Amino acid sequence: MRSFCGGKCSRTLRSLVRRKQVDSVHARREGHQLARRLSVLDIIAIGVGATVGAGVYILVGTVAREYTGPALTISFLIAGIAAALSAFCYAELACRCPSAGSAYHYTYICIGEGVAWLIGWSLILEYTIGGSAVARGISPNLAVFFGGENKLPSFLARHTIPGTGIVVDPCAAALVIVVTVLLCIGIKESSMAQTVVTTINVSAMIFIIAAGGYIGFKTGWVGYELPNGYFPYGVTGMLGGSAVVFFSYIGFDSVTSTAEEVKNPQRDLPMGIGIALSICCILYMLVSVVIVGLVPYYALDPDTPISSAFSNYGMRYAVYILTTGAVMALCSSLMGSILPQPRILMAMARDGLLPSFFADINRHTQVPVNSTVMTGVLAAALAFFMDVSQLAGMVSVGTLLAFTTVAVSVLILRYVPPDEVPFASGLQESIGSVSSQYNNDLKGTASMDFGYSLVSSKEDDQLFETNESSIEDDIMQKQVTIDDNEERRRKIASWSIAFVCVGILILASAASVEGLSSVVRLLLCGLAGVAALGSLVVLACIEQDDARHDFGHAGGFQCPFVPFLPVACILVNTYLLVSLGLGTWFRVSIWMLIGALVYIFYGRSHSSLKGAVYVPVAYAHEIYQASSNHQA
Repeated sequence: MRSFCGGKCSRTLRSLVRRKQVDSVHARREGHQLARRLSVLDIIAIGVGATVGAGVYILVGTVAREYTGPALTISFLIAGIAAALSAFCYAELACRCPSAGSAYHYTYICIGEGVAWLIGWSLILEYTIGGSAVARGISPNLAVFFGGENKLPSFLARHTIPGTGIVVDPCAAALVIVVTVLLCIGIKESSMAQTVVTTINVSAMIFIIAAGGYIGFKTGWVGYELPNGYFPYGVTGMLGGSAVVFFSYIGFDSVTSTAEEVKNPQRDLPMGIGIALSICCILYMLVSVVIVGLVPYYALDPDTPISSAFSNYGMRYAVYILTTGAVMALCSSLMGSILPQPRILMAMARDGLLPSFFADINRHTQVPVNSTVMTGVLAAALAFFMDVSQLAGMVSVGTLLAFTTVAVSVLILRYVPPDEVPFASGLQESIGSVSSQYNNDLKGTASMDFGYSLVSSKEDDQLFETNESSIEDDIMQKQVTIDDNEERRRKIASWSIAFVCVGILILASAASVEGLSSVVRLLLCGLAGVAALGSLVVLACIEQDDARHDFGHAGGFQCPFVPFLPVACILVNTYLLVSLGLGTWFRVSIWMLIGALVYIFYGRSHSSLKGAVYVPVAYAHEIYQASSNHQA
């Protein structure tokens, strides 16, 4: 009984670390494929639309009043740079592994099935709650056009169910259904709608910048004439504001889930991610420059900072332009939330971790209709019945976990890329054939490579045997030395990456958790900092793996400043994760526990890698060829 339990646990642990290969021409899929119809302009529109939400119309007032003062612009810049760290990592992996699934897909390839499942499961939560929360914000904004929420038509207004206290929002549910139908029609059609909606939103922000700039130059920028200077809350307040506004950059990662629908993913995905993030950062900074310059930060309305600022200068009509922009921002954010989730469900179903129902692609529209409809129905139900604003913090967990694992994946890809390829157990005959051929080639290496011929004299036979034995020994000795050195380098790199991650986790936790004495906090931060910094130095000194050049689809964008940039990305995201609070982590833990049970009782046993045979990557091509010959 004990041995049975031990064997079962061992199999479960092995399943957590098994890794799949990069999708390639060898990975033939049954059924229909996604349509490759997206250009770089479509990617930019999706990225900007998913990132620039209606929250920015409120966020500038709250952050300026409580954290930064006039230094809000610098906070947006710092947050933009922090987001760019993740964007660089996403860009490289999107080029090397251009397949649907985004961070789930990258994690499955570089880290393993267990972590990939948790990332995919948390992203499902993120996009569902995020979409529902966005949809619930549509009614209050539409009320502006009707003169108040009590004047909204009954089919748009919120209603309270008697005796339950549940406030239903039919407008939110209707909006989710409309977006879902649009996404089912086709990726090009939905991207065109996203482009139109995003253009209107950006135009509203440009109006804020242009009109506000004109008023500011006309009135002398009274918001900057303060006795306590540009940093009323000091550098600490400015950095705290950066942590808050960082979440306004979340959304650019959604474009990587459309990798299979991009015409030229190796060129267009990095370009689209970079341009979209740059546009968002510039718009945020310019809007913040204008608003904190028109009104002193302490006088900003925390609920309607931008429209109130314009009203102070007699431009009351501006509220309608701003509300139009906010409504369009809600619509584009909603599309950005619902678009990625069906593709992540599809990717997980392809790998066997979810039922194959989610992997079906419609023959005519070439989109995963089943996954899209299920996503839309769930999001519409939540938006209709629940006020999910209290669960909004859970959205951040999924994104930050994805950002962190993507950065770790870049380190793994550069220093210890997977050196084995999984093959189905049905290819055992092909694997055995290639293995036998390799062994035969190894025995004849000396005579083939060096061209010695046999002679009849006994002395020459002895001389040849001596030379042959000597040459074989030299070859084997050199190969063994090379293999030992490479194995040693991979072990050092693996342990260094592990120590970097553990050190950063302890450092961020010790710096953020309340209730620790100053001595304990200082000791933990010191030890963790030394471990992380020392491991980073080791990574910087050792060579990166040469196999990285051939990993996945080579020739695309490469993340600069490795290992420093990915490690900085891990540090920023880990600090933000630790800072989310115990309440958020408690709710997320419940969701993760449910996901773990689903994986244990379904995903692990239905995984496409169950029973897979792992062989060195050097022989993968020969095995594919042998398999094709056997099938022929």
